[in-house]
Amino acid sequence: MPILKAPRNPLVYLKAKHITSIEDPVRLLKLAADTKNLELGKLIHAHLIVTSADAFSNNSGVIQSNFLINLYAKCGQISIARQLFDCMPVRNVVSWSALMAGYLHNGLDLEVLGLFKRSMVAVDDMCPNEFVLTTVVSSCSTSGRVQEGMQCHGYVLKSGLVFYQHVKNALIHMYSRFSDMEGAMSVFNTIQACDIFSYNSIINGLLEHGHLKEAMQVLSIMVSKRVKWDSVTYVTVFGLCSSLGTLRLGLQVHCRMLKSDIECDAFVNSAIMDMYGKCGKLVNAAKIFECLLIRNVVSWTTIMAAHFQNGYFEEALNFFVNMKLEDITPNEYTFAVLLNSSASLSALRHGALLHACAEKSGFTDHIIVGNALINMYAKSGHIEAANEVFSNMTYRNSVTWNAMISGYSHHGLGKEALNVFRGMITAGDYPNYVTFVAVLSACAHLGLVQQGLYYLNQLMKQIGIEPGVEHYTCIVGLLSRAGLLDEAENYMRSVSAKWDVVAWRTLLNACYLHRNYGLGRRIAEIVVKMDPNDVGTYLLLSNMYAKARRWDGVLKIRKLMRERNIKKEPGVSWVEIKDTAHVFVSDDNSHPESRQIYEKVGELLIKIKQLGYVPDIAAVLHDVEDEQKEDYLSYRSEKLAIAYGLMKTPTKAPIRVIKNLRICDDCHTAVKLISKLTNRVIIIRDANRFHHFKDGFCSCVDYW
Repeated sequence: MPILKAPRNPLVYLKAKHITSIEDPVRLLKLAADTKNLELGKLIHAHLIVTSADAFSNNSGVIQSNFLINLYAKCGQISIARQLFDCMPVRNVVSWSALMAGYLHNGLDLEVLGLFKRSMVAVDDMCPNEFVLTTVVSSCSTSGRVQEGMQCHGYVLKSGLVFYQHVKNALIHMYSRFSDMEGAMSVFNTIQACDIFSYNSIINGLLEHGHLKEAMQVLSIMVSKRVKWDSVTYVTVFGLCSSLGTLRLGLQVHCRMLKSDIECDAFVNSAIMDMYGKCGKLVNAAKIFECLLIRNVVSWTTIMAAHFQNGYFEEALNFFVNMKLEDITPNEYTFAVLLNSSASLSALRHGALLHACAEKSGFTDHIIVGNALINMYAKSGHIEAANEVFSNMTYRNSVTWNAMISGYSHHGLGKEALNVFRGMITAGDYPNYVTFVAVLSACAHLGLVQQGLYYLNQLMKQIGIEPGVEHYTCIVGLLSRAGLLDEAENYMRSVSAKWDVVAWRTLLNACYLHRNYGLGRRIAEIVVKMDPNDVGTYLLLSNMYAKARRWDGVLKIRKLMRERNIKKEPGVSWVEIKDTAHVFVSDDNSHPESRQIYEKVGELLIKIKQLGYVPDIAAVLHDVEDEQKEDYLSYRSEKLAIAYGLMKTPTKAPIRVIKNLRICDDCHTAVKLISKLTNRVIIIRDANRFHHFKDGFCSCVDYW
């Protein structure tokens, strides 16, 4: 028996003198365990040792030892609890249960299984009760031991312990953790009278694994049986409303909660804000946040996420400043939301600052932060930094691989994307639906027709992934890029997919690039019928007429756009210099340094003409003199942004420009030559993809 020194506290000793029966120390030990008062517990332990040397050898001693094990386990002193257990000359099932529960709550799940398999049954020939089995099943859940968990389920059925409510709840939770919702539902359906823990566990499991319809059915049963909800129920059901995006149901649940006596803690309030955010009612989420008297990191992260999900990226980033003013420490989820907001704005400098904050706070090792960093750097045009983050990650999941493959694919680096995909297969991680969208897109960039068809028709089938319209659209892009326009059209007409505007517009864009204007006009008619307000289609069709010098066709399209009140969005480009984003519009003179910028553009155009640049005046949609058309092309927004970047950045620094529309043919040709002339890497993100210009070449290989 371990000998412990009692704390020197006269007041406590005074109380100790009044302990007159066995029940007194037991009650005090229970009190000490429940309040985690280790000092009081040690005092009682010392009192028992001093007052009776053989107090632990008889039946009452077993009871006291059990309470001591429970005390030390709950106070985090599991090694002392084990010493007490090992020194017991006689043990009962409560002794085993107390020690196992201690191991479970201290995160030592495998110790529980070891005790159960190798000692309790094999050595002491002890018959476990419902409390022991509940602990063992819970250990199987947290440690991911599927086989042992199923064996425990078999033992539970044979022993008749399955009729205990908490045993059933543990089994439901275990099968949910194992992603075996069929097994969880099977246990759930055997319960005669489910309690709220059963409902919470099964609904949460179904929700986490995407079985939303089944979760709604269980919710309906729970409501019909008038089961009283607790705070966990509300958090779970609000989560279900969020996943379904059903505002009406969310309002009903919120109303029910307000009528109940449930205390609105930070988690319930955060669940309500999350529901309103995902259902598009950002105003409601903001009102709840403003009314909170106490805001913790969960509250702040939730309101940031709500703004991010609704496209208010700058506002999401601004919340971080206010959060720091209230001295709230961010967690890994906070950084993930902030980094993804920066990614949506292509705010590289801001994202890099957040990266430094996450590094300083010690959160960069979290997978969710690593994934957000890859996404941020890829979408901000710094694919090398994205790859560096990816390479340094110790642990990766499917989101990690998908982010890197998609990043390379979006940058037109198909070879690198496929190399990462092969690494994913080698690592034993299973690709999913999203993975193959990125992989097929990479094949399209490289023109790998046969390889792309192999991935679609064979590899996806082997893995068990049903192709969707996104995969079929990638195949259309793959065939189109290879110049197989008729095959692409036939493919679309032969595959029984619900083709959307994106797929037809992919083929339309290919017709424009391959100068097949006859097919292009026919495809454009289909797109306009599907989406009469798609301005991009009208512009592509107008460009086709302009390329063919069919000005009557250009006028016809413009007249049609006026009649339908369809307006072309003005071309805007911006470049980030230090902490400021400088925005440019074509032929814009509003910038303070516009004179110097225009001079720089003129200087660049003169020099690249010596390298073979000829303005593509055929793309100008105006029936005017050629000289006027050339002037119109000279000061496009991206040229102004690049010129300013060259003026303000170090000689070897890459220039990153964001453009809201598709880059035109003339600017694409000009930027290639500017990159060669200045020996600079120029990265432009347009409405479709990234273009990496270096030494006179572009990563898109002139197909975008």
